[in-house]
Amino acid sequence: MTSPGRASRGTSTERDRRAHRLRLLMEEVAGGDRRAFASLYDETSPMVHGTALRVLRDRDLAAEVTQEVMIEVWRGARQFDPTRGTVFAWIATMAHRRAVDRVRSVQAQRTRDDLFSAREYDRPFDDVAEAAERAAEQDHIHDCLKTLTDLQREAVVRAYYGGRTYREVAQDLAASLPTVKTRIRDGLHRLRTCLGVD
Repeated sequence: MTSPGRASRGTSTERDRRAHRLRLLMEEVAGGDRRAFASLYDETSPMVHGTALRVLRDRDLAAEVTQEVMIEVWRGARQFDPTRGTVFAWIATMAHRRAVDRVRSVQAQRTRDDLFSAREYDRPFDDVAEAAERAAEQDHIHDCLKTLTDLQREAVVRAYYGGRTYREVAQDLAASLPTVKTRIRDGLHRLRTCLGVD
């Protein structure tokens, strides 16, 4: 039977071996060794992802943060100082810091979105006032349309309210295209005068 002292020493030895292995990998990564980085990635990315997931509580964001941290490890491997801690602790600190930054960034974006939504919100009474103003304008336009001749009014209404082209209006009214254009032009001129539009 193994004594508790031996078990803890075995665990400590395994930790030491792992720390030594990661330190060697980090030295190789600092020299630009891609295979060493792949091994380092395999050893540490699950921890990075777990750290990010605990902070962010969102799998997609945690995956993004994991990739960002591992890219940072690749680019910043030369900055690792083994006298200040283990590779594992260095990467875990980066993961936690990056995840917290992402939480702050997401929260700031939500705050900006909420402020924008609040600014863009139109109060209901504005809609009522606008609808009343539109109705008054429509009544005024309707009155002005009555000042046109029947032929002018028919051509203008078909073209501008019916969405018809000049050619289609000419076909509808069995009139020549130049005649329809003249009716519409004259009708619009009278409408502008009636509505007080320059």
